[in-house]
Amino acid sequence: MAKTAIAYKEKMKEISVLSLICSCLYPETRKNIMGDFEDMDIKPINKRASGQAFEVILKPSSPVSDVAHCITSPPKRDISLEDIQKKLEAAEDRRRSQEAQVLRTLAEKREHERDVLLKAMEENSNFSRMAEEKLQLKMEQIEENRLAYLAALMDRLQERFPRSAWGRAGCY
Repeated sequence: MAKTAIAYKEKMKEISVLSLICSCLYPETRKNIMGDFEDMDIKPINKRASGQAFEVILKPSSPVSDVAHCITSPPKRDISLEDIQKKLEAAEDRRRSQEAQVLRTLAEKREHERDVLLKAMEENSNFSRMAEEKLQLKMEQIEENRLAYLAALMDRLQERFPRSAWGRAGCY
């Protein structure tokens, strides 16, 4: 009994769970799948330590199968001068349309570059104008401060030296 259990455990290690379930559900013997190929025979060789080994034997080709595998190309039709002209015209049209597309793309790029330059120039002029206005306001403020300072200085001088004192000192 112990030997049977050990043999059963070894068998369980060899086969997958799915094949175990299938063998339990369908106990009838199945046809060997290895030999179902038409043009080759596959024979299992005794099991190796690294896995399963097979011998593949190719069957010689039969004359019937050669005919089945030979596929003929469709016959070439004669090319007329008209067909050649049509193909040349179509190629010329494709070339023209491609050139037109390239020219349109270049024109769009130039338009975009011009727009960018105009925008940059406009921003530059706006910046210059704003800087000039700011400088003008600053200069006006400085001038107003200077005039206010001079007026305050004159007031202080007049407080210290009244007008009559100036006349006596000879400062006119």
